[in-house]
Amino acid sequence: MALIRKSKKFIWHRKHLLGLRDLSAEEINYIFETAKGFEQISTRSVKKAPTLRGRVIVNLFFEDSTRTRTSFILAASRLSADVLDFTKKSSSVSKGETLLDTAKNIEAMGVDIVVIRHGAGGAAKFLSRNIDACVVNAGDGFCEHPTQGLLDCYTIQKIRGSLEGLKIAIVGDIAHSRVARSNMWAMTKLGAEVIFVGPATLMPAGVNRMPVKVSYSLDEVIEKVDVVNMLRIQFERMGGNPFPSVREYSHYFGLTVERMKKAKQDILVMHPGPLNRGLEIESEVADGANSVILDQVKNGLAIRMAVLFLVNQASAYRDKKTKT
Repeated sequence: MALIRKSKKFIWHRKHLLGLRDLSAEEINYIFETAKGFEQISTRSVKKAPTLRGRVIVNLFFEDSTRTRTSFILAASRLSADVLDFTKKSSSVSKGETLLDTAKNIEAMGVDIVVIRHGAGGAAKFLSRNIDACVVNAGDGFCEHPTQGLLDCYTIQKIRGSLEGLKIAIVGDIAHSRVARSNMWAMTKLGAEVIFVGPATLMPAGVNRMPVKVSYSLDEVIEKVDVVNMLRIQFERMGGNPFPSVREYSHYFGLTVERMKKAKQDILVMHPGPLNRGLEIESEVADGANSVILDQVKNGLAIRMAVLFLVNQASAYRDKKTKT
């Protein structure tokens, strides 16, 4: 059990956040409730809470990142933790040091929580089994990006009140997207119907076994869905070009002003970033009235504060149980 019921309340009992596949809807909503409590910290004149004072958090990023890395740094700082910011280029990894050796050396310095982004699927899980510190997955290979999935769902829930019964299209490079997978697990657990939309060459293997519908035409689904989440084409992860041309991809799968005319008036437009303007989404749409892209960024801070708080709470709870 990941949650322990105590006096009709829950004590979070997951020391790590590795993915959303194994989380229940109840757990996801518990994270949302916790995030909501942290939102007001960012509105104070002094944007600090002593919640993680004395704790040390390291951002162990083996891949480039702007939003996720910065968001975790700010989340840890808002909770008064000490933060170490690690990048592959500035580390001994460039000299041949292994992931485990790097992590163990950093842990030996007294780190309590490791936030890891890595190009290899399963890297976060591997680390969680080999070090004592809490591990938070900030993206591993093509597997998951749990905090992005959480902040996407949190954004929708804040605006719509619930995901129950909503139709959500996730459009683009599904095959290489860990965001799509975390979105899929969280959104379906919260009662939404998820549709993967994109060319056949960008659908993941085994998609027919996933809890989603599949469409190869954005025009067929745009007028039916309540939310559309546009994904970046990850050219850096491809061996070749999966479609004839960028122009053709944009013609069939780009979210354009013209295509938005077919959509519901209150459709929510999302994007995990970074945006390729003019490819998967036109600037007028990304910056338009239906866009909640900046809301996603804002909500990501509260979600990551909640996650850091909860894994630390679980670690402290386990330490207390061990001592008693």
